[in-house]
Amino acid sequence: MIAIWPTSLPRPERNSWQSAPQEARLKRQSETGPPGFRRRFSSAATTVNLSLVLTRQQKAVFDHFFDTETAYGSLLFRMPDPTTDGWAAQTDDGGTLLTASGSPILLAASWLCLFGDMLPTETIQATEFRKTFSVVVMP
Repeated sequence: MIAIWPTSLPRPERNSWQSAPQEARLKRQSETGPPGFRRRFSSAATTVNLSLVLTRQQKAVFDHFFDTETAYGSLLFRMPDPTTDGWAAQTDDGGTLLTASGSPILLAASWLCLFGDMLPTETIQATEFRKTFSVVVMP
């Protein structure tokens, strides 16, 4: 069974967001001239560095999720894609798409992921907690 990211946790901070694809190329170095590359494998994961600012209650939810539901980060889980999920759908000219009743149409997307090499690190910020970690988003 795949764990589901707790809905009570806030969206990741934008200022700490960092995303990088897994290296899916194999470099061929020749004696002279520029290097060449070829594909190493057909699909690649993406590593995303995230941070969350949490209340004491949200910290307890996150800790339970990491420790118990993902077995200290060793099991897959689904989480909302912060770059897409919950954002309003837009028209080609940048307007917001609306339902017949005038509500915005919200996009939905999720990631299948694992906790990455950077396991959750915790710092205290006044009365809140910042958790910084990486996730590996599966292709």
